[in-house]
Amino acid sequence: MAGAMSATVGQLAGATGGRIVPAQGLDEAASAARLLTGVAGLGDAQVSDLSFLANPKYMGLLPTTRAGCVLIGAAQAPLPHAVQVVVANPDHTLAQLVEAFGPKPVHPEVGIHPTAVFGARVTIGARCRIGAYVVIGDDCRLGDDVVLHPHVVLGAEVAVGDASVLYPHVSVRERCTLGARVVIHNGTVIGSDGFGYATVDGVHRKIPQIGTVVIEDDVEIGANTAIDRARFGRTRIGAGTKLDNLVQIAHNVEVGPHGIIVAQAGIAGSTRIGHHVIMGGQTGLAGHLNMGNHVTITAQSGVGKNLSDGAVVRGSPAQEFKTEMAQEVARRKLPEALERLRKLEARIAELEKKP
Repeated sequence: MAGAMSATVGQLAGATGGRIVPAQGLDEAASAARLLTGVAGLGDAQVSDLSFLANPKYMGLLPTTRAGCVLIGAAQAPLPHAVQVVVANPDHTLAQLVEAFGPKPVHPEVGIHPTAVFGARVTIGARCRIGAYVVIGDDCRLGDDVVLHPHVVLGAEVAVGDASVLYPHVSVRERCTLGARVVIHNGTVIGSDGFGYATVDGVHRKIPQIGTVVIEDDVEIGANTAIDRARFGRTRIGAGTKLDNLVQIAHNVEVGPHGIIVAQAGIAGSTRIGHHVIMGGQTGLAGHLNMGNHVTITAQSGVGKNLSDGAVVRGSPAQEFKTEMAQEVARRKLPEALERLRKLEARIAELEKKP
């Protein structure tokens, strides 16, 4: 079982406004009464599991799935095993159902664990949950319903907004600010020093990094990500943006609202990114660039120039998507073209030998 929950098909349909399509041999009442206790993919699901179909490439799994119920965007003919619940957006609906009927996150109890350590003048809002061995520096401010899991460390003058959740071993350095409903996963560091040095007589002299980091409302940050403090001013992550694991964001970077930055992406210093930008896995942006709004950078692309609104790029160095794809097709044909060229050269050489 990939995930645990407890609800009938009828409860799920009622909660989402979905339409029930009974499985073969079942009427609507029996379909609605089927109890679901888990969540799993189409290929692994059993009769007690809820599954979903959001990507058409998995359509071939429908006839053989053993799932008890499948969330689906368009009704299909009755399936041998699975009841269908037809909804507008299966992926989003699944997330809503798991949140409503699935297991709740396990957080520390409301209150302060006796091993937590506090500096001076710390302000704590209502119903906060502060776990074992948390360290909170001087002059920190926590809003209401904040959750700090064990071994979280907040430096001096850190502000954490209402209902934010920091998982174990998150470190937030001095003077950084987190908005409301921010979620930060294990091992992430906010406000580490930016990578700044001046080379004098062959020696690298550190440039002090005296700025801060501002994380706006509803941002989620994956595990082991690093967001550097600004050299001066601020590094900013815009509201609603989601960062995956192992993302590196350098000093003075500005990420606009509602972006998606996938694992192992890196952004060099002072680059500015518009809203609703998508960066695929292992993408890299050079420093001091401007990315427009609604830009898409596909996986493993390297960007070294500014991109305008709506650009879709691929490759390293990144180029317009269709152009780079055409070049990729041409590169794949190179061995065949070289073989033909060798044969032509050999044929020309033979012809040149004849009188």
